[in-house]
Amino acid sequence: IGIFMACLFQKIVSFDKESYFCIETINIKLSFHSMNFVEELKWRGMVHTMMPGTEELFEKGIVTAYLGIDPTADSLHIGHLCGVMMLRHFQRCGHKPIALLGGATGMIGDPSGKSQERNLLDEKTLRHNQECIKKQLSKFLDFDSDAPNHAELVNNYDWMKDFSFLDFARTVGKHITVNYMMAKDSVQKRLNGEARDGLSFTEFTYQLLQGYDFLHLYETKNCKLQLGGSDQWGNITTGAELIRRTNGGEVFALTCPLVTKADGTKFGKTESGNVWLDARYTSPYKFYQFWLNVSDEDAKRYIKIFTSISKEEIEALSAEHDEAPHLRVLQKRLAKEVTVMVHSEADYEAAVEASNILFGNSTSEQLHKLDEDTLLAVFEGVPQFEISRDTVLAGIPAVELTTEVAAIFPSKGEMRKLTQGGGVSINKEKLAAPDTKIDATYLLNNKYIIVQRGKKNYYLLIAK
Repeated sequence: IGIFMACLFQKIVSFDKESYFCIETINIKLSFHSMNFVEELKWRGMVHTMMPGTEELFEKGIVTAYLGIDPTADSLHIGHLCGVMMLRHFQRCGHKPIALLGGATGMIGDPSGKSQERNLLDEKTLRHNQECIKKQLSKFLDFDSDAPNHAELVNNYDWMKDFSFLDFARTVGKHITVNYMMAKDSVQKRLNGEARDGLSFTEFTYQLLQGYDFLHLYETKNCKLQLGGSDQWGNITTGAELIRRTNGGEVFALTCPLVTKADGTKFGKTESGNVWLDARYTSPYKFYQFWLNVSDEDAKRYIKIFTSISKEEIEALSAEHDEAPHLRVLQKRLAKEVTVMVHSEADYEAAVEASNILFGNSTSEQLHKLDEDTLLAVFEGVPQFEISRDTVLAGIPAVELTTEVAAIFPSKGEMRKLTQGGGVSINKEKLAAPDTKIDATYLLNNKYIIVQRGKKNYYLLIAK
């Protein structure tokens, strides 16, 4: 404190560069001590395994750590989010994160938890994927500031592409025995028949390649910690062993548990596949709905893992949720935090509005604001009818449209009776009369008409 006050006094008096550096250094150390990374992960349920000495490493100052990300697509999906959040918390605690894209290793295939090898990527595709992923990561990490713990993005293809086989065998291969590599669980599972085609030599060498990444970053970036999922423990420890055997260096590792649902099934998968971070593959509405629909038990775990909300606030939210589970307080807050973080506040608000179309008192105006993808996502699963576009352009009475063209009502009499009682809506507007002409002005996105029968029965008409 005395040094801090002296630096502050010197800065006030002279404003010279040296004193400014002094006070900035003190500020960095103060912020470094304000949050403990390991403790932060522990209460969030994000620690599976740690090497001995990992916690003590953080007592020595700013730590540099890396986490590997598979670049085989031009978007991350929510299966990547736990690792990305580890990097986010790491940087928030004052440390320097490195996101490593496995451009080289991604071309080979990791046997850990996989049943088959990956497809090879060409360099053009790899670079495209890299730029897209960095853009997504920029929403979680600070890459652009001049802070000493600003994030970096690296690609192991850059240091592996010109590495000859002879150089690799001499530099890396001679330090790790086949016995050591064979003992890894990921290798044993493949060799014991869990995969139809066994284990290729290419995949067998994967742990050496990932191990060399750790060695390279240790030597060039002073990186002493590798983060990852628990399925990567074997590969991570190979890297630590390689560093120990090549130059005697001591490095550390911390893994997070693989996230699952409360029923034990795989997290992040839906009937239509992965839940992507890119709106081209998973709309913000569907993304929001995924988080909104998780179970109470999962919501209590996920809000710790996938948000930066403080422990105290999460405890308060959980207590509020327990008092009235039907209000789904945790799910709503979780869905908001993750949707805003991955997409934007505007996308979140649009997703909430879209949700109200089916489950709330939305208006025709809100319905007309939906883009085609969101409209189809909202009404996914409701009964659909294809109708002739020419029929709509010419104009057709609603009673004919909903009985003869699309069998929404079994008879015209029933349709007329419900309409007179105010129970039929077209595009969220009450139908005034059964004979109202439905024409091109009713088409949403120049293609769709939404018919509502009663309070909960929706039908999507598609003009073709």
